Amino acid sequence: MSTSAATDQPATKTGPDMLFPDRIPVFLLSGFLGSGKSTLLNAFLNDPAVRDTAIIINEFGDVPVDHLLVRQGETAIQQVSTGCLCCVGTTNLQQTLSDLKTAADSGRTHGFSRVIVEMSGLGDPAPLVNALTSGTRPDSPLQDADQRAVFYLAGVVTLFDVVAGVNSVEHHFEAVKQIAFADRIVLTKTDLAQDSNPSFDSFTLIQDLRTLNAGAEVFDRCTADLATLFAPRPYATVERGEDVVGWLALESALAQDSGHGAMPGTVNPAARHGTGIRTFSLVRDFPLSGDRLQRFLTLLQGSAGQRLLRVKGIVATADAPNEPMIIHAVQHVLSAPVRLPAWPDADRRTRLVFITDGIDPEPVKELFSAVIDSEPSSFTKFLKSAAGDFVAAFSQAFSTLSRLSRRSK
Repeated sequence: MSTSAATDQPATKTGPDMLFPDRIPVFLLSGFLGSGKSTLLNAFLNDPAVRDTAIIINEFGDVPVDHLLVRQGETAIQQVSTGCLCCVGTTNLQQTLSDLKTAADSGRTHGFSRVIVEMSGLGDPAPLVNALTSGTRPDSPLQDADQRAVFYLAGVVTLFDVVAGVNSVEHHFEAVKQIAFADRIVLTKTDLAQDSNPSFDSFTLIQDLRTLNAGAEVFDRCTADLATLFAPRPYATVERGEDVVGWLALESALAQDSGHGAMPGTVNPAARHGTGIRTFSLVRDFPLSGDRLQRFLTLLQGSAGQRLLRVKGIVATADAPNEPMIIHAVQHVLSAPVRLPAWPDADRRTRLVFITDGIDPEPVKELFSAVIDSEPSSFTKFLKSAAGDFVAAFSQAFSTLSRLSRRSK
């Protein structure tokens, strides 16, 4: 099947908006790290017809960056939360929705008729789906009455990176669940796949995705109608399959159990994402050398490979300090930096966020300091004396993670 056209029949326009005319539809936008969620969201918000959209952006790291990459202005209301929503508690989502509604009702922000929750790339949809559908299923506890009267889950859109997605599904359970919960799957980077492999065809890939989710409609990002992706429709968990129903029931049980001494919905991040997943950040107050930054990223990728799940950030460079550079890296793929015409906010510091699998942050921070902060002679000396230890640290961490993985099987 060619990727030059939508991969499924167009979605129907009917949905729960006809059943709940007085309620606000909420959409979950998921997809593993680097799948292109912010890019798709920006494209959607560029349409003046959807300026009445509220955006909730959730980030896994402790330093917020993603909200700087999403279109700002009258077309969207942005509420940023750090710490993975599926780990810190679904009450955070419910509170954020309530805050958005209160702000709009009081006139402090523009009104909105839809909400899109851009999930963390490591986000598990199960607790968020539970939070938005509780009280509508016989196996779940009642949701907060005020929330149920105002908002409803109107769709789950999951992006699948055709370049790195197969590896993500094979190694990260979150990627599997994101696909399983979707009622619409969007294939991203099909143009890149075709450029590197002219014979690339999505048919086999779609059949593989069908084994994880037989009922979702599949679209090609290059040709998909974004308004269709975020058109309200019936979202029925029972139509997603037995696995999804089971995961939701398990989440409900865990949430009820945690209520005896912890915030309902709270799950230990290590238990949900695995002990190898880590996030850390690097911040600098002064502009950086673009050449040195590129050298650091190249060295890091060469040592970490696919264990470097995600690097994202905004960077002030010495050659153009007033035009920040956006950095994206997904596993072994480093995207070309993008220059912004101006800083999106008053904070002009360089902020880099890393999400890794089985990598100790300290060697990364040491490498960054050696490359960015040191004199050239000091950097050369560091490479000669410490590069071996740096690579060894990665190797040891990866070996430990591999052993743990084999024991768990």
